[in-house]
Amino acid sequence: MPALEKRIVYLLRSEADPDRHYVGLTGNLPERVLRHNRAPSGHTASYRPWSVLVSIEFRTERDARRFEKYLKTGSGRAFAKRHLAPTE
Repeated sequence: MPALEKRIVYLLRSEADPDRHYVGLTGNLPERVLRHNRAPSGHTASYRPWSVLVSIEFRTERDARRFEKYLKTGSGRAFAKRHLAPTE
C-alpha cells in the first residue's frame, strides 16, 4: 500500500493586521509558514509576520482541496471567521 501524503488546509492570521487571514493547502506546514514569512514577494508579503490559527489534515487531496476552496468562498470566510478565527 502506498504511503499517504499529508494534505493540510491551514488558516493564518497576520500579526501586523489581525483582521487579515490567509487560507492555503500544503503537505509541509512548518516549511510553508516559513515561506510565507520570508518570501520577498507574493500575496502574503505585505502582512508579515503570519501565525497559524488552524490546521486540518485530510486523508485525500480531493477532500483537502474541496475544503480549501470552500473556505475561500463568501460563506466559507464567514464560517472561518465565526468558528475558526473568532475575535474576542
